[in-house]
Amino acid sequence: MAAADARAAAIDAFARRHRFRALEAVPWLLALAAYGVFPGYLPLGAQILATILFVLSADLVLGYAGIVTLGHAAFFGTGAYTAGLLAANGWGEPLSGLVAAALIAGLVGFLSGLIILRTTGLALLMQTLVVATTLYEAANKAGRWTGGDDGLSGMVVWPIFGVFRFDMFGRAAYTYSLAVLFLGWLLARQIVHSPFGRSLTGARENTARMHAIGAPVAQRRLIIYTISAGLAGVSGALIAQTTSFVGLTSLSLERSGNALIMLIIGGVGRLYGAFIGVPLFMIAQDRFSKADPVYWYFWLGLLMVAVVIFARGGVLGIFERLWKWPGK
Repeated sequence: MAAADARAAAIDAFARRHRFRALEAVPWLLALAAYGVFPGYLPLGAQILATILFVLSADLVLGYAGIVTLGHAAFFGTGAYTAGLLAANGWGEPLSGLVAAALIAGLVGFLSGLIILRTTGLALLMQTLVVATTLYEAANKAGRWTGGDDGLSGMVVWPIFGVFRFDMFGRAAYTYSLAVLFLGWLLARQIVHSPFGRSLTGARENTARMHAIGAPVAQRRLIIYTISAGLAGVSGALIAQTTSFVGLTSLSLERSGNALIMLIIGGVGRLYGAFIGVPLFMIAQDRFSKADPVYWYFWLGLLMVAVVIFARGGVLGIFERLWKWPGK
């Protein structure tokens, strides 16, 4: 009887973790409001939404599984080139392009994960960088297909469902990116609140203990790495389809580094850190580059130092501490 009660309590706790809260609607309401309030910025908004998905995918491996990576752009670029090559060679249907990008990027994540996830620490960090650099140079050398330094152009992306055409105003691109981001967020939310997601957090905190209780840590790390790669590939495909261009920067170290900066600003391992970190980083980048075109990276670095020292856990960490403040 006691075992049955314990099981019922565990099921009830699991259900409570999955229950949607009112605050979770805030990012989506703001995104819908932005569609009407800032009609002139919808193309930029579409790129922000796609980047949020990319940073969210990085949070799954870094924030929840504890896999530190400097090469997450490898999967972003793989997805971008997959969708781009399809659109440039006669198949511009966007939804199937997203699926293809997710599958190919996920495959790259799985195959590379089989090798690099056997290591930890600095060795793991360097190997993730090696994967991204290898793909970067491969795309550069295969200029006949990828365009090399000039980038892949000539993409023709068909209207969504044959009706909603991508145009210069970005209305279809914004709505399309928002819908895909919402689905990606639902998937990520389901993962992190599931027993599988809890086991990832346990492995991040104490791998030896998870091994001691019989959890297949290596297998689960490989699974989440593959899923994260697939989501990053979808993000790359979104930007490729909505801009009709893919460049080598999609595979660059700078893109991976920026994703980590955005995640740190928003809050690592909090699921919603990407929703705050990406807009704040892009706004700061725009303001600093206009105020000081030569040394704007210095000010961006200074902002990062301030976040690391005074805002442990990012912006969301500040909100959490204020929420738990005595008397609140």
